[in-house]
Amino acid sequence: MNVGAVLLAAGAASRMGGRPKCLLQLDGVPLLLRQLNALSAAGVQDIVVVVGHYAEQIESVLPTQGLARVRNPAPDDGQASSVRLGLQALPASVDAVILALADQPLITSQDVTALLNAFYQRGEKSMLVPRVKLSDGTSVPGNPVILSAALRQLWLAGEDDRMCRSWRQQHPDQIAWMNTENRHYATDLDTPEDLQQFERDTGQVLRWPSTTTMITDHG
Repeated sequence: MNVGAVLLAAGAASRMGGRPKCLLQLDGVPLLLRQLNALSAAGVQDIVVVVGHYAEQIESVLPTQGLARVRNPAPDDGQASSVRLGLQALPASVDAVILALADQPLITSQDVTALLNAFYQRGEKSMLVPRVKLSDGTSVPGNPVILSAALRQLWLAGEDDRMCRSWRQQHPDQIAWMNTENRHYATDLDTPEDLQQFERDTGQVLRWPSTTTMITDHG
């Protein structure tokens, strides 16, 4: 299958204090590049990065070749607006699309490959979502997720923002779940407290690059 990916990096990160969290570094590598490396190593060739807030800072770390990038002029319109732009920018020939978040520090190429293998075995479902079992016995949906080509076209044909989580809630019968205990899929970063929890859980430290400045006008 020809698999494409949309990597979402357009948010304001207001709960993180107004800095682009995708530029946080783990072992000296920005999270954004770690995601790109994981996708590429898993065989994903067509990747679109959608930026919005902090576009210039984020674009400064992106490879200059072999990667499509799109700027969302209205990122505060919500994640669906960035998803739509990313889906539009992918080639029409892709058979499936991975929707990935740029603030997941632990996703590896093996994690992406496991998702792809589950997607190939999903049957007629339109979307594959990892479902992560936590230590307390509960389960939570994770990321990345994978869409069929037909669902991509359905979303692009619509004129509203009923995609992503909203679509999943309205079409539970179209979701294929990949049940797993792999916490990589459920680890993302929204607040400074998440950084502290990440260090406690993993023993690893996420650091801001020295050139990253705080933007205060986003809250």
